[in-house]
Amino acid sequence: MVNTLFKSKVSRKATQPGHEERIPKTVQLQSVTHVIEEKGVKMKLTVTDTPGFGDQINNENCWDPIIKYINEQYERYLREEILITRKRKIPDTRVHSCVYFVPPTGHWLRPLDLEFMRRLSKIVNVVPVIAKADTLTLEERAEFKQRIQKDLKAHAISVYPQEDFDEDPDDRSLNDRIREKIPFAVVGADQEHQVNGKRVLGRKTKWGIIEVENPVHCEFPMLRDLLIRSHLQDLKDITHNVHYESYRVRRLNESNRLALSPVNGLLGKDEDESNL
Repeated sequence: MVNTLFKSKVSRKATQPGHEERIPKTVQLQSVTHVIEEKGVKMKLTVTDTPGFGDQINNENCWDPIIKYINEQYERYLREEILITRKRKIPDTRVHSCVYFVPPTGHWLRPLDLEFMRRLSKIVNVVPVIAKADTLTLEERAEFKQRIQKDLKAHAISVYPQEDFDEDPDDRSLNDRIREKIPFAVVGADQEHQVNGKRVLGRKTKWGIIEVENPVHCEFPMLRDLLIRSHLQDLKDITHNVHYESYRVRRLNESNRLALSPVNGLLGKDEDESNL
């Protein structure tokens, strides 16, 4: 799916030529950095995945490593930001978007999915998608979408694009259309097939070719446009101005409380900053 999304060999499996083993199911986070080119503009992309999330027998607190990782990137950025002599451009490893793959059960969201997205949506932009959507009929897919939307609303889970951050009527109009489609129903494929004399990216089945870039077949094009075209800068802005800012304020408040505690007494500014 990641390779399909960015039209490039980004996944960990793809970075190991000749290595045919499946990516192991693990909740350990693995990152791959790759440079992709979109309309002549090069972007440095880092993809972090946990292919075994939710597959364990005991999933208690299985989201902790993911939340810890996201906060660690905020902490790394904050430490660079508060230096007296800062780098001209601070290396930005913050997570700007989390694509959450929902299993195509056709029923309701699992309690695990609800709890994870509830926690995660407070610190990062969450974009839920229905994985392997070709296993559902069009009717099942539409009904499943409605159930997921009801679940998210009932549990007050705010996924991207968040209504609270629409800045003007044009933004709201565009984002309302996107919110109606959330979660996107997607199909991944990294092989091309011949369809009506054209080479298309798709998955071959005994019923025909599922074209991943055909909006009639799936909503993959909408997901890609959202992440790397129409909303790329907005994702970064919300990360910086909302999620990171919330983390920064909390950490500075913690540092101030520590600095003013009876044990430590009053610390100078430089000492205060060094507690971060």
